[in-house]
Amino acid sequence: MSSRKRITSALVGLVALVVLGWFGKDVVADSPTSTEVPGASQSGLQVQQLSKLPPEAGKTYQLIVKGGPFPYPGKDGSTFGNREGELPKQKSGYYKEYTVPTPGSKDRGARRLVTGSQEEVYYTGDHYESFVVVDTTG
Repeated sequence: MSSRKRITSALVGLVALVVLGWFGKDVVADSPTSTEVPGASQSGLQVQQLSKLPPEAGKTYQLIVKGGPFPYPGKDGSTFGNREGELPKQKSGYYKEYTVPTPGSKDRGARRLVTGSQEEVYYTGDHYESFVVVDTTG
């Protein structure tokens, strides 16, 4: 085989690999997985494992799962209005907020878990200025 044919064959093979890779990534990205975190794809927010958040967030999540009792019963479980627009837009009442205690704080502090009606969990450590999606499995 001449060097020109080898180069042509190599280029055709390379182009084929690029095309297959391009279409293949779309198939893999669109495939649902059992490990998908609720709220991650709709929000575009970074996903963070619950175990990587402050330990108080894990304790608050366990209270949510058990239904309480909560440290701030008049506030915890109340409707979160999403006025900042950081979470996906939903109808009123869709989101609920819960206090994540801050050690040493004399008030509720800035940390919250916000849950959605479809089992999404979000965390903010800066009083709703930014959020991460919480992977409650890890």
